[in-house]
Amino acid sequence: MERSSGVCAPGASMSERADGSDAPAESPARARTRLVGALVRSRVALGFVSAGVVFWLAEPTALTIAAGGAIAGAGEALRFWAAGHLYKSREVTASGPYRWFAHPLYLGSSVIGAGVAVASASLAAAALIGAYLAATLTAAGLSEEAMLRRLFGDRYDRYRRGGEVNRRRRFSLAQAIANREHRALIGLAAALLLLAAKATYNGTFWRTTAGP
Repeated sequence: MERSSGVCAPGASMSERADGSDAPAESPARARTRLVGALVRSRVALGFVSAGVVFWLAEPTALTIAAGGAIAGAGEALRFWAAGHLYKSREVTASGPYRWFAHPLYLGSSVIGAGVAVASASLAAAALIGAYLAATLTAAGLSEEAMLRRLFGDRYDRYRRGGEVNRRRRFSLAQAIANREHRALIGLAAALLLLAAKATYNGTFWRTTAGP
């Protein structure tokens, strides 16, 4: 029996695949949705793997840890502020930092990533952090917007257009804790302590630059 060459014969349906099946090819939009879903589901696991590689690549000093920690602290402060206003899946949040940013939690995560990159004092680590954040936060943002439009429809679109959607609620520490933002704060502190421990072990803690 002759095998298919993978090229459609004249008159054959373009929906027929090279393996002979009649199933239609996946549309680009559906393929993107599947990719976004896969990145969202694997974000935590990818984060742990990336963190391990970043720690291995890092060449921190006291100066880079202090500078990076200050930057990352600002990012965590933004996240904590946002978490104190966020009531997930219950409303379109528009108070606090949500008055100016559609995704302040992800913006805060990006600033934290920049801070950790500075603290690590490694271009390779910085590139890995940038790639991880660009892929996972973009996917998370797209997934979240799709969910909010399903749940709230035009109310979310009005918020994105600057419409009035309860922008005056005060920050709630209890809500920030309910959203488990304290865990992110603890995680950031642990990451900086690990970098300090590595710098101490390597004898680079008091070095003024990351170089030899």
